[in-house]
Amino acid sequence: MSLADLLFPKKCLECGREGSYICASCIAKLKTLSQVCIECGRPSIDGMTHVACKRPLGLDGLIFIWPYGGVVRKALLALKYKYAKQIAEELAQYSLLFLRKRYVILPPESTLIPIPLYWYRENWRGFNQTEEIGKLISKEMDWDFQPELLIRKRLKRPQAQLKKEERSKNIRGAFSLNPHYSSFIIHNSVILFDDVLTTGSTLKEAAKVLKRKGVKNVWGLTIAR
Repeated sequence: MSLADLLFPKKCLECGREGSYICASCIAKLKTLSQVCIECGRPSIDGMTHVACKRPLGLDGLIFIWPYGGVVRKALLALKYKYAKQIAEELAQYSLLFLRKRYVILPPESTLIPIPLYWYRENWRGFNQTEEIGKLISKEMDWDFQPELLIRKRLKRPQAQLKKEERSKNIRGAFSLNPHYSSFIIHNSVILFDDVLTTGSTLKEAAKVLKRKGVKNVWGLTIAR
């Protein structure tokens, strides 16, 4: 038995059934969400941004997998505050089942970029949970994986404490390209990956940086909404 098993016994975070942190029964209880346009919030085929809503520096589409509730919510919170990396593996595997079954719209030749944490917060947690899950998904989907391409500056206030309008202002200018990657050739299609979608401000701000550098197609992908 490993130290992780002693600290975090393998029981479903929702129902307590032994064997895994996320059991198939509890994940199946989460309803399938209809995808929406990131700009207007109205239903959209496969999450594509409506033609009338598209912006030159905006996201071309967005896919989210589950509602933020039940076992997924508990798993994401456990990742943030209990550091059990095996939960990331289970979330990645269920995410892959979803993507392979329902979404072939995402370009096969893509670069997946996880939304970075501010370096101090990442050091405090020990790892970036979004990066851990994104790495596993990228490998199985055969996407390029570039976790250090974007740099995040420290925000004046945590996004979770703010309302929708305040979040957009607070996150403005928070991302930049890593100067060590100035000559790096990014695929024409990039998938920005984050754990939870709230207002979309973070993904939109990161997309601006990439599109200003010439990336033609930028999608968002999140575990939950």
